Amino acid sequence: RRRRQAAATGGITVETRARFGYTAPVGTTDDGRFRRLTVHLPPPDYAQRLFEARDAGASDQEMRGIIADGFKDVYFQDGGLRAMGLSDVAINDIDYLDLDY
Repeated sequence: RRRRQAAATGGITVETRARFGYTAPVGTTDDGRFRRLTVHLPPPDYAQRLFEARDAGASDQEMRGIIADGFKDVYFQDGGLRAMGLSDVAINDIDYLDLDY
């Protein structure tokens, strides 16, 4: 029930401490930095995608990619209000990752 609610209306909150890098028109941060972030990813764009990917047997890398896309849109670009030239976000060296829904 909670999973259906998260995928349809509630979303999913991701808390992590990891190294983040990004690609932007002016260059790439190959030397990413550690950040501790707590970001609420909205449904169905990310919560539903995560559940569907897990059910389909997605790899850890594929799951990271969905979370990175969500962080790019929600945190780094603030829903389209800033950093619009940012084209890619990478999550590496995950210290911990916690999902709450």
